[in-house]
Amino acid sequence: MATMTETPTPAPPRPRAKQGAATVGLKRFVFHLLLIAAAMVMIYPLLWMLSASLKPLDEIFSDPGLIPSSWEWGNYADGWNALPHPFEKYIWNSTVIVAGSILGNLVSCSMAAYAFARLRFPMRGMLFAIMLGTIMLPIHVVIIPQYILFNNLGWVDTFWPLIVPKLLATDAFFVFLMVQFIRGLPKELDEAASIDGCGYWGTYFRVIMPLCMPALATTAIFTFIWTWNDFYSQLIYLRDVDLQTVPLALRLFMDSTGTTNWGALFAMSIVALGPIFGFFLAGQRYLVRGIATTGIK
Repeated sequence: MATMTETPTPAPPRPRAKQGAATVGLKRFVFHLLLIAAAMVMIYPLLWMLSASLKPLDEIFSDPGLIPSSWEWGNYADGWNALPHPFEKYIWNSTVIVAGSILGNLVSCSMAAYAFARLRFPMRGMLFAIMLGTIMLPIHVVIIPQYILFNNLGWVDTFWPLIVPKLLATDAFFVFLMVQFIRGLPKELDEAASIDGCGYWGTYFRVIMPLCMPALATTAIFTFIWTWNDFYSQLIYLRDVDLQTVPLALRLFMDSTGTTNWGALFAMSIVALGPIFGFFLAGQRYLVRGIATTGIK
């Protein structure tokens, strides 16, 4: 007579496992709570500026709350038309300079990086070290000889002093960024392209550049942010009101008598931040990938 075998019942989970999972969950909750608190501290100035742009002038500094007691939407209209030109004029000037700077850095820095990473030429190591050394030079050291040079060329009060240097790979940081990225690409790709008949230029355009999209996007984003927010260089070279950019236009809201339309100033500051956030969000995934892979060989 066959005997029936009983199916063993699973053992109940150990109490220690439950306690360990609860401890891990609590740690994650506390960690995310701290991250949220830190993010709120960092984003508070932006929220305060947004709130101030919608407050009446007498409540901006007297009311510390973020929610206005009365909404003053007219600050945006006043700020847009308060300066000698509508604010769109200054946005257009900044856009022209930013577009030229991005194009110049993408072309010149990528070519210089390709040469340092792939080509063999005399004194390559020394020139690369000198290029890296220029990163430590503050702009105040070179601004006077640059101003004298551009003044002799008749370029002061034009956009050329802000765009032409970008065409000469003067931003060593971006050259270094792309050199590290290109060094991480397999050299077998260059050899395969050479077998197919590609020279240096063909390899650069058809192989290296398509694979360098994360590094190129990182360069474009940083160039956009740094050029759009640049105040010092634009203040020196652009004296004509018709050529001034967004940072200089924001400075025009503050006159020598100390009278400032703070509501309009904060409103146009929010408008000026819009392109930065939009450009950053559009290329965020390329930015993260580019920074994460430039140190990998």
